[in-house]
Amino acid sequence: MSLTREQKLGGIFAASAYTLWGIAPLYFKQIDFIPAPEILVHRIVWAFLLLLLVILLLKQGRDTLAILAKPKLLLWLLLSSLLLGGNWWLFIWAVNNAHMLDASLGYYINPLLNVLLGMLFLGERLRRLQWFAVVLAASGVLWQIISYGAVPWIALVLAGSFALYGLLRKKLAVDAIKGLFFESLLLLPVALWYWWALADSSAANFAQNSLGLNAYLIAAGLVTTVPLLCFIAGARRLQLSTMGFFQYIGPTLMFVFGVWLYKEPFAAERLFTFGLIWLALCCYSVDAWLASRARRNRVV
Repeated sequence: MSLTREQKLGGIFAASAYTLWGIAPLYFKQIDFIPAPEILVHRIVWAFLLLLLVILLLKQGRDTLAILAKPKLLLWLLLSSLLLGGNWWLFIWAVNNAHMLDASLGYYINPLLNVLLGMLFLGERLRRLQWFAVVLAASGVLWQIISYGAVPWIALVLAGSFALYGLLRKKLAVDAIKGLFFESLLLLPVALWYWWALADSSAANFAQNSLGLNAYLIAAGLVTTVPLLCFIAGARRLQLSTMGFFQYIGPTLMFVFGVWLYKEPFAAERLFTFGLIWLALCCYSVDAWLASRARRNRVV
C-alpha cells in the first residue's frame, strides 16, 4: 500500500473518531432519563468487556497481564482512570442537563490547554502564535466570567481533566488499548458495586427492561471504544500535527446540536466567548501548519 493511500486511510479513521465523539451526545440524549452515574456504570462495564474481547482477538493477553507486575504503573493508571471516569461522568451529566454548549466549549479549549501543560510539565517552549492563542482563549473565559458573573466551570473541568489525563497517559509506558483496558478494570469494582447497591432507576434491572433499552445501555461500550480504536488507527498513519486538525470536528458537532437541535440558550455574550476561542484555535492551527511545513523543509 502506498504512503498516499495510508495517509488517506489515516484521515478516514481520524475523521471517523472525532465524528463519533461529536455525535455521542445524540446517543446519551436517548437515555437521558437514566441518572448520569448509572450511565457511567454501563460505560465502564461494557467498555471493559469489549476491550477484553479486542485484546483476546489481537492475542495481546500475555503482554496485557505483564502490566500486573508493575505496581507503580498500576497506581498511575488508577489516577488516570479517576480523571477519565470523572470526565466521562461530567460529560454525560452536561449533555443530559442542557449544558451541551459548555461541553463543546470545554473541548474547544482542550487543545490549547494541552499546549500550556506541555510547557509547564514537558519542557516544551511556546511559539509566539501559540502564546497568542492561549491569551485569546483566556480572554474568552474571562469575558464569560465578567459578562455572566459566573465561571464556566463545566467547560474548564472537562478541558482540564481531559488535558491532565492526556498528559499523564503521554508519560506512561503503556499503549492506548491496554491502558484503557486497565483503567476500565480499575473502575470496574466501583461500577459493579454502584450497580448492585445504589442504582435505583427504572432501568437498573436488565430483566425488567425492553430489549431496545438494554441494547442502548450495552451500546455504551461501543460509544466508548470504537472512536478510540479509530483514533489509534488514524494516529498510526498520520503525524500528530495532522491529527490535530481533525479534533475540532467533535466540539463543532456538539455546538451545532446544542444550538439548533436542542435549542440551548445562546446569548450574544456567549457568542463573543466562542468567537475568541475560535480565533485562538485558528492561530493554533496556523502555527501547527507552519511548524509542520518547516519540519518538512528541513528534512528535504
